[in-house]
Amino acid sequence: MSAPETQPTCKMVIGLCAIFHKVFEIRKPSKRLQRGKLRMVAFAVSIIATVILVWGFYAYLKRCPIDKEFTWGEAMLFATYVFFILFWVYGVVPHQWLTWADSELNWRPDRFIVGPELPWTGEQGIVEWALPFTMTYLVIRDVIAVVIYGIALAGNVVCWRHWQNRGVEKEEVEDTSEYGRPLIKEGVGI
Repeated sequence: MSAPETQPTCKMVIGLCAIFHKVFEIRKPSKRLQRGKLRMVAFAVSIIATVILVWGFYAYLKRCPIDKEFTWGEAMLFATYVFFILFWVYGVVPHQWLTWADSELNWRPDRFIVGPELPWTGEQGIVEWALPFTMTYLVIRDVIAVVIYGIALAGNVVCWRHWQNRGVEKEEVEDTSEYGRPLIKEGVGI
């Protein structure tokens, strides 16, 4: 190609870039709001990544028979994958929650949960009136982090139980009489 043929293409790309920057410059949010959205996006993406990682575990679980003998390489690869899931669930997800709560939500130890004022609470909020102690947003932030760890631990136990019980068929429950004998329909098996 000669130089004159590429120049209109370059001018068109530069023009499109200028339009793109102009559009997003008009709608550009404040830096604080933009950082908060990115942190919220980071927390949401960490949860979505957790779901995808666990989905990958269950996809492999369904196609792996109980009597399969793993090679050394397969065992190391799967162990690394499970370690990454555990690292992600116990490390990244709670970190993203704490970062978002500390920064954009601004849940500090000097912010108290007061609640709405009702006629019978006087000048106190409903939470302040009902509880014999002061409740801060920092406590709520930490309780939510503990709940995240609890859900991760319960999910860990469920995943290991499913892995150990793969390939085990559930026994069918037969209808029984009051005396524990199986019920047989008339005419069946004759």
